[in-house]
Amino acid sequence: MNKTILITGATDGIGLQTARMLAPAGHQLLLHGRNPVKLDKVVAEVSALPGAGPVERYVADLSDLGAVEAMAEAVIKKHGHLGVLINNAGVLKTANPTTADGLDIRFVVNTLAPYLLTRRLLAVMNGTSRVINVSSAAQAPVNTDAMSSPAQLPDMDAYAQSKLAITMWSRHLADELGPEGPVVVAVNPASLLGTKMVKAGFGIDGNDISVGADILIRAALSDEFADASGKYYDNDAKRFAPPHADALDAGKRGAVMDVIESLLADAAGR
Repeated sequence: MNKTILITGATDGIGLQTARMLAPAGHQLLLHGRNPVKLDKVVAEVSALPGAGPVERYVADLSDLGAVEAMAEAVIKKHGHLGVLINNAGVLKTANPTTADGLDIRFVVNTLAPYLLTRRLLAVMNGTSRVINVSSAAQAPVNTDAMSSPAQLPDMDAYAQSKLAITMWSRHLADELGPEGPVVVAVNPASLLGTKMVKAGFGIDGNDISVGADILIRAALSDEFADASGKYYDNDAKRFAPPHADALDAGKRGAVMDVIESLLADAAGR
């Protein structure tokens, strides 16, 4: 059965490859990007693939939580049901690591924006839907003060903490929604894939990004993940595995969730 699938960060890397691999099956693809010119080229490319279904474009800068709200509203206005949300967009290195709102862009793009987008899009999701959150093998204990402050951490520290934070909220939301809600799963797509982020962060070409796209597609569509809500899949180990221990600690999850909800409430009040 064809599904309506939203992929964030679809203009390059794993997101683009996931769109390319999904298109021939005829799914309705909603592709997000920050750069409208790049996004237009990707939409044209994916639309032209044999068997491709409808492809839509959604432009938003995920470091701007107001833009995230607007994108969610645009999706809801056009679609009565969303089958899959793949929260793939992420950032490791950037010339300006502090957002206009005075927050660390790594936490905003990698943690807050996907949570806000997911929360809003629950309005058009149900128990058959899935939320696939791109995590990482790099997970480190979250400094909650750094989450709510201008950038103060080195790139890799902020990235690893933001990826543990998205893994934490994945489990939190899965527990909250229960078995009647969408499947919410965090996935490490595999380490050191050949993405722009890896090339910029580590100075290497990296491995075949199709490895990462394949596991995201399996998580989105296969029976293997039908009962996986709240779990973490480690594609380096090729199995469901325990995430960082802090993600399993209800108290530490709660502390991170308190900061997330507080920051989103502040953003809504502006």
